[in-house]
Amino acid sequence: MAVLSQLLFSWGRGPRRFFSYGTKILYQNNEALQAKFFPPFPKVMLPPNSFQGKVAFITGGGTGLGKGMTTYLSSLGAQCVIASRKIDVLKATAEQISSQTGNKVHAIQCDVRDPDVVQNTVSETIKVLGHPDIVINNAAGNFISPSERLSPNAWKTITDIVLNGTAFVTLAIGKELIKAQKGASFLAITTIYAETGSGFVVPSASAKAGVEALNKSLAAEWGKYGMRFNVIQPGPIKTKGAFSRLDPTGAFEKEMIDRIPCGRLGTVEELANLAAFLCSDYASWINGAVIRFDGGEEVLISGEFNSLRKVSKDQWDMIEGLIRKTKGS
Repeated sequence: MAVLSQLLFSWGRGPRRFFSYGTKILYQNNEALQAKFFPPFPKVMLPPNSFQGKVAFITGGGTGLGKGMTTYLSSLGAQCVIASRKIDVLKATAEQISSQTGNKVHAIQCDVRDPDVVQNTVSETIKVLGHPDIVINNAAGNFISPSERLSPNAWKTITDIVLNGTAFVTLAIGKELIKAQKGASFLAITTIYAETGSGFVVPSASAKAGVEALNKSLAAEWGKYGMRFNVIQPGPIKTKGAFSRLDPTGAFEKEMIDRIPCGRLGTVEELANLAAFLCSDYASWINGAVIRFDGGEEVLISGEFNSLRKVSKDQWDMIEGLIRKTKGS
């Protein structure tokens, strides 16, 4: 989930608008007061040309987080390939990013659920641009539902995209890299509840947990081939596709923000900066890492006594008095 915020740094010319908030229906400004202490920083973090000569392969690159990460990588010199099922969306995104960054973005239709299609996509990428230096497994599917309402097909749809799709892409590219004796940086986008589990999104939680296990396992096994594997667990970052399925009425947004200590949702640009860093040579010693990126939401949810933050000063005075009067154990 990801809020399309605004700005990308344009070298020597100050901020440039690459993202927008989207529809008025989607965007609601429900930031908490403490958000003023944690403003999003929209500038691209890495130096210009950090990915010059690099090839990046991004699944789900046509919209949302994938589009944001592709924009940043392209702006830093990478030759990007974006892949998903909807070729019309991919082509429109590729043209938009190319016109903004000056680097051609290649759109290839690919259903990650089909291993033969994935292999053909990988072969085409290598033929056109060479072996990928960066692989971002971002394609996902999710929706909220009581688990007793889930059909076998609903379960299979999510796990095929998230877990099997990630595995098919990773194994297809990884095997080609091993044959070519070439290293690469792999990044998977999961979620904070992949680690803890969560009701009402059980297929997603299960599949994302598998993705994390896959990447940690390969970080240990395939380091000898020059490959790194890392994971980002985003908290609530608002994109139209995700929020339309996870918060279709907008009713949960304020509740989300109330449980984020930083007092706001994340932005696509912040995620794109972190992703670009983890895929860059600056992070060459980071391997097998799972990085929580959620404004503190998970630690607040997990702490048994964190609900006491709602206790007022007067209530604390009363509680303290009662505690002081307590005798014995």
